[in-house]
Amino acid sequence: MKTGFVILLFFMICVISGAQERDTTGINMGYVENGDTIIFKNVKEVIVFPQREFKNKRQYRRYTRYILKVKKVYPVAVEARELLAKYEPEYYALESEKERRKMMKQLEKELLDKHMDEMKKWSISDGRILLKLINRETERTPYSLIKDFRGGVSATFWQGIARLFKNNLKDGYEPEEEDKVLEEIVTLIELGYL
Repeated sequence: MKTGFVILLFFMICVISGAQERDTTGINMGYVENGDTIIFKNVKEVIVFPQREFKNKRQYRRYTRYILKVKKVYPVAVEARELLAKYEPEYYALESEKERRKMMKQLEKELLDKHMDEMKKWSISDGRILLKLINRETERTPYSLIKDFRGGVSATFWQGIARLFKNNLKDGYEPEEEDKVLEEIVTLIELGYL
């Protein structure tokens, strides 16, 4: 009786916990080496960043505010990348300079109508982050984008305005050096962690 109860209990535990099923998703190919079968399987990439050490609460607050600013500005940079991919071929397909200017003025008006109220509330540092993120997303500096689409005079004018606010439209995006924290935050946003 006691042995039957132990066997029944063991059987129920096995049934309740369920047998493990083989995960066959993402298995591509394999080969046999010395009698062992080695299977290749696609595994999701895991990105590991060093844990941030903050000396005091002030540094922690600055970092969290920076995260909030990046989260606020990042969708606009992604939209800039998508618009560039969409309109750049159309822009260069136009033959006359007059048609190109008309297209750019129309696009500029649409964007200002869409984002003006939001951007009025932004700080100078929000704009600085946006410039870096546009460079990251489009792989071109804001200066070169303005020069390509609006001309050299306009690019020089806006570079002068940016310099008044201690910005530089010609600055590149350096994910391994100066913009390491920004790259980390954007990567975490893209992965859905932030």
